[in-house]
Amino acid sequence: MNARIGSGPWAALLVMGLLAWGWGWKARAAEGAVALPAAAADASLKPGAPETAVLAGGCFWGVQGVFQHVKGVRGVLSGYAGGERTTADYETVSTGTTGHAESVQIVFDPAQISYGEILRVYFSVAHDPTQLNRQGPDVGTQYRSSIFFANDAQKKIAESYIAQLNQAHVFAKPIVTRVVPLRQFYPAEAYHQDYLVNHPSQPYIVFNDLPKVANLKKAMPEVYRDAPVLVRSAAR
Repeated sequence: MNARIGSGPWAALLVMGLLAWGWGWKARAAEGAVALPAAAADASLKPGAPETAVLAGGCFWGVQGVFQHVKGVRGVLSGYAGGERTTADYETVSTGTTGHAESVQIVFDPAQISYGEILRVYFSVAHDPTQLNRQGPDVGTQYRSSIFFANDAQKKIAESYIAQLNQAHVFAKPIVTRVVPLRQFYPAEAYHQDYLVNHPSQPYIVFNDLPKVANLKKAMPEVYRDAPVLVRSAAR
């Protein structure tokens, strides 16, 4: 079931109301961020070419919206990773049969923010890494928690950080995030880009995603910036 699909915002609101009433569900985004330590194994800040992280953590609207407010991030694209080019479209991915996960591609300046710090935002604010094949009202493998590493350094940092967080028991349940090699990232359709910025009053965004941005500002002010980096601006 996809709470984002319906005939309009009131349909989405109705679906979310039924979910909350029937399942006793409450979005973790509205409950606050999880305070996390920095990654013990991480790359040092250093000048260099922009680097890229590809992360999946549920609906890409909110994950993109969070990272657009992170200092040192130069651009964030919503898209698909884990499957083939021929099935990298929203309607097909939404069937949950393609191997794709709704993902974001984050281009960042390694002199301003490290890959480990990107992951700290990801685990603390952007999603709940203990939910298997779902995030809040969205259910299916396309909403799984997954880190798509581009090289051995990213793999080591990601696996070490997950082990560090599990050992510290910072979450009530084990982290289920998969760490897998990135084969290819496929940008999503244009109407998905900058979705949170363009639709701040959409009920799904109000209930699920705006609290994540607020949590980032409150819990991690050292990495928060007010003005989001937009896809249309980054593409210029």
